Amino acid sequence: MIAIGYDLGSAYSKVVIMKDGKVIGKGIAKTTMEPLESVAAARDAALKEAGIDEKQIDKVGITGSGRKLIKTADVDTTDVSADAAGVNYFDKEYKTALDVGGEEARALKVSADGKVINFAVNDKCAAGAGAFVEAMTRAMQLTLEEFASASLESTQKIPINAQCAIFAESEVVSLISDETPRQDICRAVHDGIAERLTSMAKRVGLEEKVALIGGAVMNKGLVKSIKDGLGMEATVLPDPLFVGAIGIAVLAAKS
Repeated sequence: MIAIGYDLGSAYSKVVIMKDGKVIGKGIAKTTMEPLESVAAARDAALKEAGIDEKQIDKVGITGSGRKLIKTADVDTTDVSADAAGVNYFDKEYKTALDVGGEEARALKVSADGKVINFAVNDKCAAGAGAFVEAMTRAMQLTLEEFASASLESTQKIPINAQCAIFAESEVVSLISDETPRQDICRAVHDGIAERLTSMAKRVGLEEKVALIGGAVMNKGLVKSIKDGLGMEATVLPDPLFVGAIGIAVLAAKS
């Protein structure tokens, strides 16, 4: 059984190909003004890595904000359901998950069989998502890697209260003018995001094992702030960008 899973997000199109429950190919492409081209690029990369032809695919699954781009699929479901199935694929002991994407973040409570029990979505001007960090890196003229590293070197906790990227950027500029150490500003940005994420996690039901997924959790500074906010360990899953695509491929295979 060969299944393909499409996770078409606002920032990236991700595609995973699975054969008999194992990932054999992955592809990713930045979502552009021509989204179908992004989908095709990600699909072609996954097919090339898998070493198969599209005609060999038995089942198709689709999820993400752009899922209507694929007209024919065996399974078409929400990001939340795909995330739950993907987290469960890696370890059935994960009962809470935080998915931090480019434009949106969500918290999930997952059942032992990979179903969604409860979930919450952050929708406040991307203030709990990766785009918020990217806006702050531009304000501070740092790369994302430099921003994350600086955050880990912080020695004091300071608040950033704005939940909108525009107002938060003004706060950051004021802190820079006050000669606040940049390490502490970077940490404050991550702490502000983590506070909203951990609040969602506690609202849906925080369990002992927490999985972190989505592109933004590749930021080590943000991950530390999330762990500090939770007051417990949390694990970044392998290939965190592809967990939703894996989940929808799993659901397609089961269909």
